[in-house]
Amino acid sequence: MKPVRHPDAPAPGQLLGAHYGECFGCGGLQPHGLHLQARAGEGVSITAEFTVQPAHQGAPGLAHGGVLATALDETLGSLNWLLRTIAVTGRLETDFVRPVPVGTTLHLEAEVTAVAGRKIYSRATGRVGGPDGPVAVRAEALFIEVKVDHFVQHGREEEIQAAMNDPDQVRRARAFEVNP
Repeated sequence: MKPVRHPDAPAPGQLLGAHYGECFGCGGLQPHGLHLQARAGEGVSITAEFTVQPAHQGAPGLAHGGVLATALDETLGSLNWLLRTIAVTGRLETDFVRPVPVGTTLHLEAEVTAVAGRKIYSRATGRVGGPDGPVAVRAEALFIEVKVDHFVQHGREEEIQAAMNDPDQVRRARAFEVNP
């Protein structure tokens, strides 16, 4: 089924912000995290970027492939804000096309390609040298819609409580309620 942007989704161009401060991908509280910043695009698409830091390297001077996969996963997961759906990664297939040097800003674009029941299909590309630069990485993913109980049942109690006591997290969780 063709994906449909939720009527209450953030407007195109709006910064989505971190879904959780401690998240390695988008959280601002992780000193060595990606600090990935995503913006809503048109339809069910987003753009994002992050700059590869020395702590992100694998081979000397180059981004670690796992870090690049994390950036793609975080970008693809951010698409769920536009659907107003809570979902987790079910599958992530990543292609590494060219090396990404430390100090490079990776420009990412992602879109939802289809929704079928609880399954959300999406794809993303990461480019170096600007949004029109050469492709360095790309991915296709399957996300599975879950209820918030998934995180309560499987997360660590102290982090769950901290998130539940964070006013920003409470506000974000309410944004996903059907009848707040």
